[in-house]
Amino acid sequence: MDNKKLADDIVRLVGGEENINDLVHCATRLRFSLKDSKKAERETLEKHEGVITVVESGGQFQVVVGSHVANVYAEIAKSTSFLDKAAENSASGQKVSAVSKVFEVISGSFSPLIPAMAGSGMLKALLTVLTMAGWMSDTSDTYMILSAAGNAVFYFLPIFLGVTLGIKLKTNPYVAGTIGAALLEPSFTGLMDKGTDGSFLGIPVVLMNYSSSVFPIFIAISIYALLDRFLKKIILKDLQVFLVPMLSLMIMVPLSAIAFGPFGTSVGDWIAAGVTWLINVSGILSGIVLGGGMTFMVVLGLHWGFTPITLQNINNGGDPIEAMAAAAVFAQIGVALGIFLKSKKDKSLRSISGSSAVTGLLAGVTEPIVYGLILRYKRVIPIVIIAGAIGGAVNGHFGVKYTAYVFHNIFSIPVEKPSGIFVISMILSMGIGLLLTLIFGYESKGKAKAAEAESAVQAESEPQTVQPEKNTESAALNMKKEQIHSPLTGKVVPLSAVADKAFASGAMGKGLAILPSEGVVVAPMDGVVTSLFPTGHAIGLTSAAGTDILIHIGINTVSLKGKYFKPAVKEGDAVKQGDVLIEFDLEQIQAAGYQTVTPVIVTLTEREVEIFETDQESIEKNDVLLTLI
Repeated sequence: MDNKKLADDIVRLVGGEENINDLVHCATRLRFSLKDSKKAERETLEKHEGVITVVESGGQFQVVVGSHVANVYAEIAKSTSFLDKAAENSASGQKVSAVSKVFEVISGSFSPLIPAMAGSGMLKALLTVLTMAGWMSDTSDTYMILSAAGNAVFYFLPIFLGVTLGIKLKTNPYVAGTIGAALLEPSFTGLMDKGTDGSFLGIPVVLMNYSSSVFPIFIAISIYALLDRFLKKIILKDLQVFLVPMLSLMIMVPLSAIAFGPFGTSVGDWIAAGVTWLINVSGILSGIVLGGGMTFMVVLGLHWGFTPITLQNINNGGDPIEAMAAAAVFAQIGVALGIFLKSKKDKSLRSISGSSAVTGLLAGVTEPIVYGLILRYKRVIPIVIIAGAIGGAVNGHFGVKYTAYVFHNIFSIPVEKPSGIFVISMILSMGIGLLLTLIFGYESKGKAKAAEAESAVQAESEPQTVQPEKNTESAALNMKKEQIHSPLTGKVVPLSAVADKAFASGAMGKGLAILPSEGVVVAPMDGVVTSLFPTGHAIGLTSAAGTDILIHIGINTVSLKGKYFKPAVKEGDAVKQGDVLIEFDLEQIQAAGYQTVTPVIVTLTEREVEIFETDQESIEKNDVLLTLI
């Protein structure tokens, strides 16, 4: 899809330029900070052909578009001005919790640096391979030049973080970067050559190396942002252009050297030591938690909390956290490969699973797997947990460490030490994910059918033609006449009058809708519950004769996230006609602004049938609603 059109559509659907406070991007996501997330048309965005999914986490509205995210971001930057006006808009931003704000600042600061860090890390991995193979000497000029390219972003990390933090905290990013640069400037680092601590106006200064450090600059720039605002309040506007930056540097650089730098370094060391101690207590348990849980920490945005610790550990010789978390990446790839091999008849799914598996394996980018497959086919969630936990336990037990910031993929193996153990862990995670997916599948048949139906409703698209298998002669005879009873009491409404294109057009199948007068749904025939959506707003049943029925309570009620719905059955339950399936609060749903008209759709039968609809204007539960002949 054209990147400019996609960019324009996304800006419009998140509420327009006027609703955006800030925007950054990472490897696959546009991370918006919105003034009011309720103005964003999330469902429409999720249905957009250029969008993989939408995630709200850590105070950010994240639109996942894939590996071409940088191009989409560039198009947004070209056609909008909110990035330049972010500081002006900050006052009207919506409130978030302190914890969410911290994660938002961390993720917003690191996200712009990920391409440079990942590229530099992969270059270091390549140099490791070249020197191990004897194709390049680590003392050659060529090696030194390429090594400088690989090390630069990490050595000068306080400068880059100063800039991105300044942008995120709505203060001057270049003054913030200068504060970081001062801690690396030769005049300052040369003080360490004296062999004793320094002093500033008689105040002792503990001298240390701040290259690759994270916590000192986070503390320093957070304080600088407050100082910058204070100075702008008390200094005449005409003098601010030079006086505010000058005073900021005069105050912040000495304070960073005297207090924030040593304190931040100590905090980082303490946290890293604490995590390392916990890992040393039980590497296996730590590996199980990180390997099995990292997939969902990424979904929730919690993984950003590990990034400063990881960089601190790398600076101290190696990080065990990312080494254990890497198992989750290869477990996801294994699941994607399993779905690819299992979904032989679904070309669209094979395309998604195959391409995302290759992208994960070669580049370490697995968001398409997580959002496009794992969260879609929840049957594989336990599989990715088990596969990741086993690989993580191996890495944790044998003390594998991650020695350079890279995306986890087959080319990053040299930076994981010992590499042999890491390869074993990688093969285990990927192999177990693949094998369990092949054995247990990625979705039950009944739920897959209903999920496809629900997806079609939300996407307002035409369904694919289903070619049912032929049943036995006796089953076919039973299909000659089948009655579907009303699951609700209320007014009968033709599908064409339903305010949803997919239902109204008949694209979902034939049937009728009911405007309920009471909040009880009962089974319309004897059968089995083949799907029950977690939100409780829709249920799918299959009759003994092979007819699939979808009952969808209300329009767009999935947005209620289960509120006001109380299922009385679960998937796999056998039900008799008239059994209570779901209870719902009719008045509360209407008060929340949702239509309660409920389509009752015949989505699939074992052979072609004619469907005759009742001619009643009002109907009671258990009255005949549809007759199939």
